[in-house]
Amino acid sequence: MEHLNRITQQSDIMGGKACIRGLRVTVGMIVSQIGAGRSIEDVLHDYPYLEHEDIMQALQYAAWRSEEREILLASA
Repeated sequence: MEHLNRITQQSDIMGGKACIRGLRVTVGMIVSQIGAGRSIEDVLHDYPYLEHEDIMQALQYAAWRSEEREILLASA
C-alpha cells in the first residue's frame, strides 16, 4: 500500500517484520500495546522517537493485513 510510507520491511531489521520507519519497533509491538488498552499517547510516551502518524499507519497496516487472503496454489 503506497500510502503506508512509514511501514518498512528489511530482512536485516527485526527478521524482516514490518517496522516503523526502519526502526526496531514492529507493527506488532504497536498493535499489541493498543490492543492491551494502552492509549496512543501512552505508546508515544514510551517510544518518544515515534510520531502519531507512525501509530496510525501501524494500525492501518495491521487492518490491511488482516483483510488479506492467502491463496494456496496446487503443487506440480
